[in-house]
Amino acid sequence: MTTDQDRAARKKAIIDRLMSLEAQELATAQAHYDAFLKDAQLDDREGHDKDDLAASRENADLAAAFDAPVHTHHAKIDVIENTDFGLTDTVQPGAVIKFNNRRFVVCVSTTRFEVDGKTYMGISTQSPIYLAMVGLQEGDVFTHNGTEFEVQDVM
Repeated sequence: MTTDQDRAARKKAIIDRLMSLEAQELATAQAHYDAFLKDAQLDDREGHDKDDLAASRENADLAAAFDAPVHTHHAKIDVIENTDFGLTDTVQPGAVIKFNNRRFVVCVSTTRFEVDGKTYMGISTQSPIYLAMVGLQEGDVFTHNGTEFEVQDVM
């Protein structure tokens, strides 16, 4: 395999893990939403006491609270699916970058995740750190919050 093929395969593994992570987050949020929504529904009997009504209302409120994360994760998956993750040498959406010995995927914000023993984290194209380095290449230097960083790798 050539170096570009190796980098493309590594990047694909990173993006596959990013998508898997977001799909898991969506499934968890959806499961919570569904469970609370189910518990919010009253049964068919005619009389319900105040405790039944209060529990139903509380579960409906909790279901509503999980509705926003469900939409958020759907939106993140949509962004991931519509981002060009081709190899690049410029910091841009879809790039995997390394600076300060940390690795990031420019697409959507995520928690940390592991691929081949290395830790990555998704960052949004709206994040201040991304905006400080957009358009840069390996070896370029940028400043964020008064600290200078060097872009160590871009793919």
